[in-house]
Amino acid sequence: MKDTKVQWHPGFVAAVSLELTNSRNVLIFEKEYNLNTKPLEIDLLVIRKNMDIPIENEIGHIFRGHNIMEYKSPEDHLNIDTFYKAIAYASLYKSYGKTVDSIKASDITLSLVREQKPAGLFQHFALCHYTVSNPYSGIYYIENMVLFPTQIIVTGELKPDSHIWLRSLSGKLKKQDLKELLKNIGNLTAKSERELADSILEVSVQANAHLIKAMQGDETMTQTLLQIIEPQLLLREKEWKQEGLKEGLKKGIQGTVDVLRSLKYEDGEIKPIIRKEYGLTDEEADEYLSEI
Repeated sequence: MKDTKVQWHPGFVAAVSLELTNSRNVLIFEKEYNLNTKPLEIDLLVIRKNMDIPIENEIGHIFRGHNIMEYKSPEDHLNIDTFYKAIAYASLYKSYGKTVDSIKASDITLSLVREQKPAGLFQHFALCHYTVSNPYSGIYYIENMVLFPTQIIVTGELKPDSHIWLRSLSGKLKKQDLKELLKNIGNLTAKSERELADSILEVSVQANAHLIKAMQGDETMTQTLLQIIEPQLLLREKEWKQEGLKEGLKKGIQGTVDVLRSLKYEDGEIKPIIRKEYGLTDEEADEYLSEI
């Protein structure tokens, strides 16, 4: 199978949105916010509409009116130069207000997000006498010698039970991590939240293909995956039923095959699954697997 580069950033935007679900009514999320012209682009801009309503999630405790979030994938560096580049982006954002000083510096925050703690950057902070505090697991405040309130979020150090979405943006997930992710996705009921979770799951699957392969014999995981994709497949089948019940069912089964293939399942592993789920004979299952 052709190797494809993991698209981390859509998963990051989805993860932040789910992390801040309880405060979404007072926040506006603007992904890939352009600073004048490309390539000057903020990964995620979060506008806080009401300062009187507290944000429950720890990553939002620092938030003010305008909150700039920059995400660094596991392959990206977060060093002193990228740190200052992010500060420059925040400065440009402030300067592009509609009138002079319409966006106050005190109303801007900067969040840098990365899976591993950037050791070199923190050494620089120590040498240059920056004040760094660690109010929550995986969250570090840079409290002086910066223009804006700044935090560095180390997703690998966040509490698993409180930050499943951001922690799942990793190529180092363990079996239990993936099971917890699937469990949390299965508990979502809102269509918008399921769509966001799908983006995270796609990233997690791509980044942990070796783990997916190793877990393919786990019937519990297979059933969980089917439960997660079932609402999407049922929606498709409902639309397809206009073409006839038989044709709708056929496309629904083929949709299941396509999803399982995208999750790195081999046809020999998919066959017993669709036989059991749809009551197919060996010959009927083979027909679905032979369709490209």
